[in-house]
Amino acid sequence: MVADYQGGWHQGGVSKLLQRSSLVPYQGVLIFRLEAREPPAVKRRQFITLLGGAAASWPLGARAQQKLPTIGFLGADASAFAPWTAAFVARLHELGWIEGQTVAIEYRWSQGRTERYAEIAAEFVSRSVDAIVTVGSAVPTVRHATATIPIVFAVAIDPVGSGLVASLAKPGGNVTGLSLQATNLAGKRLELLREVVPQLRRLAIIFNVGNAQPVLEMGETQAAARMLGLDVAPLVIQRAEDIAPAFEGVKTRADALYVAIDQLMVANLTRILTLALGEGLPTVFSTRDFVRAGGFMSYGPSYSDMFRRSADYVDKILRGTKPGDIPVEQPTKFELVVNLKTAKALGLTIPESFLLRADEVIE
Repeated sequence: MVADYQGGWHQGGVSKLLQRSSLVPYQGVLIFRLEAREPPAVKRRQFITLLGGAAASWPLGARAQQKLPTIGFLGADASAFAPWTAAFVARLHELGWIEGQTVAIEYRWSQGRTERYAEIAAEFVSRSVDAIVTVGSAVPTVRHATATIPIVFAVAIDPVGSGLVASLAKPGGNVTGLSLQATNLAGKRLELLREVVPQLRRLAIIFNVGNAQPVLEMGETQAAARMLGLDVAPLVIQRAEDIAPAFEGVKTRADALYVAIDQLMVANLTRILTLALGEGLPTVFSTRDFVRAGGFMSYGPSYSDMFRRSADYVDKILRGTKPGDIPVEQPTKFELVVNLKTAKALGLTIPESFLLRADEVIE
């Protein structure tokens, strides 16, 4: 209803008045402007009522957009993480979360520098993201920044042993995710490596001593190596600048290289692979993505699959489930992957029986 020019009320007044008006943008605000002078009979309060009614009928795009649920994604390197982020986003889409339409994702990359974790975590907190997805090694720093924003780790070596969660069944707090841990997984990798590198007597293990997750993996691998009668040569690094010096003279101390993966390794993967190949060392990894990049062999769960599954955790959280009530999952499927091109460059011949057991052979 609106006052007509004679002071009465009728239904057609709104359309007539709007025909003689326009919406004008001014400093980000749409201003309602009449093309003619306001009729004397339309009192100020009545005119304001009319304006409010017209604003209610504006298209949704003319109003302030509602904030989308936002996910903060913390990784090491955009290129190295590409297959994992693709798997994560694809699963979100299947669950009804379409990036840019029903959900926003803020990607941040540490470039393998753990000191950036705190800076990125603080930014996520200031932006009030609704959930944070990352890897196990970053969780302690991110959790220090927030005890309320849900945190999902897509991969973690020993989430209970490293204090990320209270238990697998009842994580508690604001953290949950997926564990890489499985019984004697490091030992199985070394057994497979020895099948194709029969001269294996000495094993170098490169790991980031400044990160609790790879330190745990190094300890497990060292114990497994000793059970198999292998001598261990630790290659201790903490920064990208430590990588090249760690390889000096390594050929005289090792027959193969085990890479304990973390964000520092991911961000410097090409450098590590180049140095290892230059020293003639076969490399063994925890997942296939690094073998596709030029590594020799991997055995373990698929990181792409784990990042995909982490989207299910985010979906539950965005729909109201508390992270502490979502159990941590452990891997059930393990993949053996071999890169024949790298084997040829190293002068290794892989038995046909071994190749038949592989889930993927890269040629």
